[in-house]
Amino acid sequence: MSNPANEKFVVRPRTAVFAQLEQHMRVVHLNVGGQRFCTSVGTLTKYPESKLAEWFCGAPKLPKDTQGHFFLDRHGEHFGAILEFLRSEQLPVHNIPQVHKESLYYNIPALTKRLEESPVLFGEMVGRQQFVARVPHYKENIEVLIRIARAEAVASRRSTIVVCILRTEEDLGCYDNAISTLRANKDSVVTFGPWNTGPTAADLLDCVQKDIQSKGYTVHVRPYAMEKNFLARSYNFFHTLTFTWW
Repeated sequence: MSNPANEKFVVRPRTAVFAQLEQHMRVVHLNVGGQRFCTSVGTLTKYPESKLAEWFCGAPKLPKDTQGHFFLDRHGEHFGAILEFLRSEQLPVHNIPQVHKESLYYNIPALTKRLEESPVLFGEMVGRQQFVARVPHYKENIEVLIRIARAEAVASRRSTIVVCILRTEEDLGCYDNAISTLRANKDSVVTFGPWNTGPTAADLLDCVQKDIQSKGYTVHVRPYAMEKNFLARSYNFFHTLTFTWW
């Protein structure tokens, strides 16, 4: 009969579960666009479909900086919000559009979906973007406005462009005389509409101003100044967009 006290101590190999847990808890130091973060492999690989999981499952697939931190060539300002969601599913309260953009880049659908359900993005994506998508040639007209304004900016502090807003098919049939007068005066005119949704001409002008300003321009919208040779009904169709350069 063997004596357990005399048996040699046997070192058993680590189980696969233990090795997996150890890998899951391994500390990772990151340099994201110059900002430093410290987290774990488990946090980074929480969502298997994400780019972070792709980079850190198994042997890491990112370069290291001179201090040994894994380097991500992204703006680091919003990575903290990404990391906090991976850790605790906490959503950011600031810079939601910017964090949403980063969630798309890192391919984290759970975060993307929840951000898109927030009031900030829901109103933009479901309300405003769906509206402007129904206005004929909206995006093209925004680019035309910018091109005209830039062309008229030579040695000038401001560029002013006339915008014609036609809300309905009835409006479209009434503006020919007015538009002919504008063209005779060689005013640059960009026309929007008609569209078949609820928002008003003022709503469309707000969208135009917002989308131009999002490109870095300073622009103001005002009613077009009346002229004696304009038909009274045509006044409401026309507005001016003024770009200020300096």
